[in-house]
Amino acid sequence: MTVTAAEAAAPLAAYARRFHALTGGSTHHVASPLGAWLLLALVGPASSGEERAALEEALGCDPAGAAGLASALLENPHPLVGCAAGLWAGSLSGDLERWRSRLPAGVATGSIPSQDELDEWARRYTFGLIDRFPLDTSTATVLLATALATKVSWQQPFELAPAGALGPSSTWRERVRSVLRTPRGPGHQQFIAPTAGAGEVAVQAARAAGGLLVVSVAAAPEVPAGAVLAAAYEIAPRLALGERVPSRSLFDLAVGETPLWAITEQAAEVTGPDGREERCVAVLPAWSARSQLDLSDPSLGLAAASGVFDPVDPWAARQAAMARFTREGFEAAAVTAVVRSASMIRGVPGLVRAAELRFGHPYAVVAVAIDGARDLAGAAGSGSAVASPWNGVPVFSAWVAEPEDAADG
Repeated sequence: MTVTAAEAAAPLAAYARRFHALTGGSTHHVASPLGAWLLLALVGPASSGEERAALEEALGCDPAGAAGLASALLENPHPLVGCAAGLWAGSLSGDLERWRSRLPAGVATGSIPSQDELDEWARRYTFGLIDRFPLDTSTATVLLATALATKVSWQQPFELAPAGALGPSSTWRERVRSVLRTPRGPGHQQFIAPTAGAGEVAVQAARAAGGLLVVSVAAAPEVPAGAVLAAAYEIAPRLALGERVPSRSLFDLAVGETPLWAITEQAAEVTGPDGREERCVAVLPAWSARSQLDLSDPSLGLAAASGVFDPVDPWAARQAAMARFTREGFEAAAVTAVVRSASMIRGVPGLVRAAELRFGHPYAVVAVAIDGARDLAGAAGSGSAVASPWNGVPVFSAWVAEPEDAADG
């Protein structure tokens, strides 16, 4: 039975936390755990024995169900997310050849392309954002790869603010001149949320025109990166799927400043029936990242995926990823590849209480595909069922530790 996006949320979140911990940790980086997870899911039905057990552990669910979701995503492309996969090899054994013949139509097959052809494949399926295939395939016998990409404009662009808005405790205010501030109106949502693993966090959700939700989550500076990424992977899909995400009332928090927000209170005209109104904005830096990630750790499952084809010959797995978050929009891409080779060359009126949420130190970002027909308000509260298999699927994620000047974007 095919695993749905909602059912895959917990396995994908667990895989993403392991993926980020092993490839980037608390350094500035971007990744697509989904790109590697899809590769494992496609290979799952061809596996048996130890390899199947290892793939099931890495995937966090039955390989057959994961393969069903991978097929659905490839066969029903999201309007804002480019998605492609390839399995290139010479002759395969009977069982593997039968498995290859049943791969989704979106999976390219055939003999192993040249390096130039693979570079072109990477460019074509990442909108030109990744221009080099991440592995040397000159001695490859089997090659598997996925490509994911998005280039979107915000439903409503951010405004610019001076870097001092990040707050007096932020060291980033000395590194950039301007940052991004959320505008009033549709397309942006920000609030303070309690979480089990990261404490109270600041959340900012920016909606792209057409259906992509990019969620930034910041916790107290001392909270480990893994815990913040886990909180982001919990919050972002729930927002995309229309589920309720608990939030803190500003009237339950102390007036004053913390590294995460500044809360003020003043008399003003309000529309709330109890004479109280809450207003919230967020300030956060522009940022970009490029990463070359080594995926050789066995717990990521790529060793088992390559072992399905040959448990003896050398293998390598890498991901090339990039992302850019600016005033106008968001773009990201990743190419994930695993190769088996004969000999390996490694690749490379009342009270208004207002909060200004401050993303002034390293924080997590998760980009989630949502149904293009739903606006942000609907995504935050309707809970209605949708047909798209992409709805609620986290596509890219990042740990942001290097801010950029917003005006330069």
